[in-house]
Amino acid sequence: MSVAHNAAAVLQARGLRKQYGQVIALDGADFDVRAGEILAVIGDNGAGKSSLIKALSGALVPDAGELLLDGKQVSFASPADARAAGIETVYQDLALAPAMSIAENLFLGRELRRPGVLGSVLRWLDRPRMQREAADVLAALGVHVRAITQAVETLSGGQRQGIAVARSAAFARHVVILDEPTAALGVRESGMVLDLITRVRDRGLSVVLISHNMPHVFQLADRIHIQRLGKRAALVDTTSISMTDAVAIMTGSLAVSTPD
Repeated sequence: MSVAHNAAAVLQARGLRKQYGQVIALDGADFDVRAGEILAVIGDNGAGKSSLIKALSGALVPDAGELLLDGKQVSFASPADARAAGIETVYQDLALAPAMSIAENLFLGRELRRPGVLGSVLRWLDRPRMQREAADVLAALGVHVRAITQAVETLSGGQRQGIAVARSAAFARHVVILDEPTAALGVRESGMVLDLITRVRDRGLSVVLISHNMPHVFQLADRIHIQRLGKRAALVDTTSISMTDAVAIMTGSLAVSTPD
């Protein structure tokens, strides 16, 4: 577990609402993640998890409510706004370019240019620098690959997930959001990704983990945000609740008081 028990909240949401016609996706949803913690987000299908995460990552603009980053109100009109604020998101599709190298994928959309005229006018990429910095990032996070220049399509599923998580950790300043990072992985590769998530947290970043895998949630998370019917049903420490009760709150068979 992390040392974030008394840490201040980094990213917060208050009263988020989002409605699509007659469908209410978010119904006054609150959210809090502390500095240096792993916060799991769980909820049944239709609970509003995806809408909540999209609002936090700039992929969705809520109809009402507010977002706070380091205690200051912010608004994200796009994922680029959230990334500029230091919030990185890894979705299930990973957004990797299979035919490109590992280094090129780490800097995808953030390519480094050669110094001087070669970079500013001719727009030449500084591939040696990108390769060096990508290798440093992977080494720091314990992600092992044969060569930084190999194509992503030659990697295993776990390695690809590792590249996507490493890219987010390299550029995040506040929060890394991970959407079902072990969903399509076997036991061995899941363990590799879980270890990587812990190392990302140990770098001082907050990690938001969306997962249906309850053993993984209880293995990794410091706290659990339980989403139900478009709002936060509970916010609990993993040490103070059983897996059975967490699922019961998620499904509505166990009532709880409104979280603080």
